Amino acid sequence: VWHPSRTYKGRGERARVGGGAGAVERSPQDPRVRPLARGPGLEAELELVALRMRATLEEVLGAERGRALYDMDWLRERVRWHLDPAQRGEVWLACDPPDQILGHSIVRLEPELGPGVGLFSTTYVLPSARRTGLAQCLLQAGESWLRAAGATQATTHTAAGNQGLIALFEGRGYAITLRAEAMVRLSKALVD
Repeated sequence: VWHPSRTYKGRGERARVGGGAGAVERSPQDPRVRPLARGPGLEAELELVALRMRATLEEVLGAERGRALYDMDWLRERVRWHLDPAQRGEVWLACDPPDQILGHSIVRLEPELGPGVGLFSTTYVLPSARRTGLAQCLLQAGESWLRAAGATQATTHTAAGNQGLIALFEGRGYAITLRAEAMVRLSKALVD
């Protein structure tokens, strides 16, 4: 069960975080995964997550199409929407001390997809911090939160060509459950 003071952990292999001479060797078992700040720091973290949502769109759809899909005001409001307790959502951050945000994942209950369905709305890790276990930690935190919120199934949608994200989710037991045009849905049961 999710608890706000718990650090969520990934696989035990060692990895280098960052590139070049400034890279730090650390275990993916010790990244700090936490919810987005409430109170002081909220606006700065919210802005960073919105910018990285834009980066996700540009990476998956191409720069021009990714920028044209949603403006920054919409992206900021979408992050804020997930923080509203009435929406039953959470924004998870993967941080490297001293609290440099390396990635995020946004989750929510999604009753429009069916009873007990939780949705990973977006998951992003900086390119320099990929393949270090951070995304696994974010997914684990999101799945734990969804279970505690009553979800029995987790799902995400992505472009059919987003092989990195598809492989990440498949590696955690998700399977493609729907193909529609250029999009796929990946899902898995959240039972212990």
